[in-house]
Amino acid sequence: MKSKAAVLRGVGLDWDVTEVELDPPHAGEVLVRMAYAGICHSDEHFHTGDSVPTPEMEEMMRAAGRTVPEWFPMLGGHEGSGVVETIGPEVKTLKPGDHVAISFYPSCGNCRWCTTGRTYLCDVGADIHSKAMTTDGTRRRHLDGEDLMAMMQVGTFSEYVVASERSLVKVHDWIPLDSACLVSCGVTTGFGSGSVAAGTEAGDTVVVVGVGGVGMNAVQGAKIAGAKHIVAVDPNEFKRQMAPTFGATHTVVDTGAAMELVTEITWGLMADRVILTPGVVPPDMVLLALMMLRKGGTCVLTGMPKVSDLMVPMVLTDMIYSCKTFKGALYGELNPREAMPRLLAMYEAGLIKLDQLITQKYKLDDINEAMRDLRAGKNIRGVITFE
Repeated sequence: MKSKAAVLRGVGLDWDVTEVELDPPHAGEVLVRMAYAGICHSDEHFHTGDSVPTPEMEEMMRAAGRTVPEWFPMLGGHEGSGVVETIGPEVKTLKPGDHVAISFYPSCGNCRWCTTGRTYLCDVGADIHSKAMTTDGTRRRHLDGEDLMAMMQVGTFSEYVVASERSLVKVHDWIPLDSACLVSCGVTTGFGSGSVAAGTEAGDTVVVVGVGGVGMNAVQGAKIAGAKHIVAVDPNEFKRQMAPTFGATHTVVDTGAAMELVTEITWGLMADRVILTPGVVPPDMVLLALMMLRKGGTCVLTGMPKVSDLMVPMVLTDMIYSCKTFKGALYGELNPREAMPRLLAMYEAGLIKLDQLITQKYKLDDINEAMRDLRAGKNIRGVITFE
């Protein structure tokens, strides 16, 4: 079938809104009519090339026995919601008409990681940048006779999505689909980063660096976890103004100002948790974040650095003597099949905000405007509407 979609043909190029060809769903797969797709910095990282390895890095990957993905052309988008149109054979959890949120990380339920409650590390989900489906290894998306890589195995910048059943989470049909779209990636990743991944406890001082679509939800996660002080750090005045409405107790323009503030409000003890969620994480930000931590504190790296940034400055003796933890987090260390419905239940109960995160809606034809607004920091979350 034909589907109007946004395709990225290479680093630095604009998104091309065109018609792609989708094959019918095979066994274990589902066709979804999209309602909304979120605009996330992860999509932008492919435009800038920040997430695309250099030729030298690709050579290192091959030498290590790793497969180098065929990045382009790429069907973009990994955050979204929609309605099940048809299902393939052997689909057991969904039927036509069901409302679903997209999980950008499919999980098999059987590997070591899934069976120990860490579906965000699933062996199947690790293959999210392949043009081949995780179900049977064949390809389902095409453009002008060429196979497409769908971002995170979904490609939500499209009127229709063919995806594995593992990539879809059923949600209640009374939940607004634009709200359901947000828990697909940004809300879940941010909320988990500010609470579970960081290990935030009641009374903590938490610093969130970068309060866009992910960081603003790290603020919400820290608040729900009971943090006393939540410092939102962002150079964008609009985002600093919005942060207190989501739970921030203090706002500052940069990490230097945050260091001074945290020293003051903690009487020199320093922050219990620091969450890094800017659009791109520069290496020197890590050093400042670790300096901002108290003894035994935890710094969580959620925002993406450039794939070419291989060296990070650290005071290693401080890491040892102060017993500090620096860790990466994927999906905020939450399991999306459980976390998405729970976060939507919290939204229904008025415990977290979702509607207020959406600052602008766009048509698919306006995808490049949406990306420019993302770069300019105009939105907490922009979404594409197909309805």
